[in-house]
Amino acid sequence: MSDQTPAPSELRAQLQKDAGKKRKVLLGIIAALAIGAIAIVAGIFIGNSNKGGTEAGGERIKARIAVAEDREWYDVAKTVAAEKGLDIDWVATDDWILPNTELVAGSVDANAFQHILYLSAFNAKEKATLTPVFSTHILQWGIFSDKVKSLDELKDGATLLIPDDLSNGARALYILEAAGLIEIDDNAGLFPTVENISKNPKNIVIKEVKALSISQLFSDPTIDGAVVGLSYFDPAQKVTAQSALYLDDPKAESNLPYVNVIAVNSDNVNNKAWSILKDVYADQRVKDAITKEFGDNLIAVEIAPEELRAKLAELEKLAAAKK
Repeated sequence: MSDQTPAPSELRAQLQKDAGKKRKVLLGIIAALAIGAIAIVAGIFIGNSNKGGTEAGGERIKARIAVAEDREWYDVAKTVAAEKGLDIDWVATDDWILPNTELVAGSVDANAFQHILYLSAFNAKEKATLTPVFSTHILQWGIFSDKVKSLDELKDGATLLIPDDLSNGARALYILEAAGLIEIDDNAGLFPTVENISKNPKNIVIKEVKALSISQLFSDPTIDGAVVGLSYFDPAQKVTAQSALYLDDPKAESNLPYVNVIAVNSDNVNNKAWSILKDVYADQRVKDAITKEFGDNLIAVEIAPEELRAKLAELEKLAAAKK
């Protein structure tokens, strides 16, 4: 995880604004009660106070879901969800910190952007209790370059980009090891850093940057390649699984920590919204929209919540020990 302090959240600013509005609404309710409009006021109060965003009578459910970036398929998912009684407000943050911090703060109901290894690192660092309610996808990762066509062509001292956060950086390092470019100390555990590299025969220079910036830096003449998920490249860059210098096996048992999940606060796991949202992800129209946008870069996986939470607890202990 990055130690950089996030900028003041626009979401929190909006919350403060909303809080002012709610105080005005409360004054209106008191006035209405004074003139005897008890039934109407009670209906408004109930409709605005249900946890998880349910409306009066439970006819519809609302959910604010934080994501790291905006995606075209979200519009399809929102339409499908509305048909099923769930009104989704996708909150794009262009950040990998805010989706979790805002979920902890309660300004969103869930987030959809991370795998359980990343979540474990956040929980351990922030002493948070965010938890998965269901699995979604796993990203196809590998080593990519627009300068060379094979690993053998990488020059001595080549510079490769990897994500700078603890969990994704660790995944990138293990991919480099699997590709035979480096060796990692046996005692490094699940969260190795560049300091844990024990052998580096080609003197690879590893540059840690924000994962969301890798696609912009990829074509820089000083950069020889990157280790990241395919979905982080712009489609116009035409980086595909077929063009990878090395491709990770996403279905390997060792990749369970990298399964993406819908995460919520631990006291909100039984919200009906999540069973509806799971059905939304399973809807063929949503699957088709995801495939249209990502091709084979996102692979749908279904893992029992109990297994996800057990792995999360295991990873949290390892992350806490790493600090």
